[in-house]
Amino acid sequence: IEPANVAEALRNADWVSAMQDELDQFERLKVWRLVLRPEGKTIIKTKWIFKNEKDERSLVIRNKARLVAVGYSQQEGIDYDEMFAPVSRIKAIRLFLAYAAYKDFTVFQMDVKTVFLNGILMEEVYVGQPPGFVSKQYPDHVYALDKAL
Repeated sequence: IEPANVAEALRNADWVSAMQDELDQFERLKVWRLVLRPEGKTIIKTKWIFKNEKDERSLVIRNKARLVAVGYSQQEGIDYDEMFAPVSRIKAIRLFLAYAAYKDFTVFQMDVKTVFLNGILMEEVYVGQPPGFVSKQYPDHVYALDKAL
């Protein structure tokens, strides 16, 4: 069952492990750096999203925890200039598949688990420490994002 909040998730070792896996990915991909809280900068809150990954029989395979930025606190032109999601249009996918079928190409599909963690940021963006994972040594610090969250 998916937890209703962070406190509930922190009481379950499987969910704690899922959250730690997400944070480990951030470290591995150098998504952020813990820094002193900057003066006059907007600090964007973060929140956890919890989902159960299920198989075809609806049995839980694993727990998935995603840390997201609560972006509604940002203002266009102040905190960011533009935003986009790297998603293909269905027409482009159909054209590609039609061409592949015409040429008798073999087509492969893959899922990049951390695709959004690879976008390098050009502006300064700061987020709060993740709920439940605030540094004991630096509780007043924030994370400076080097890549999109």
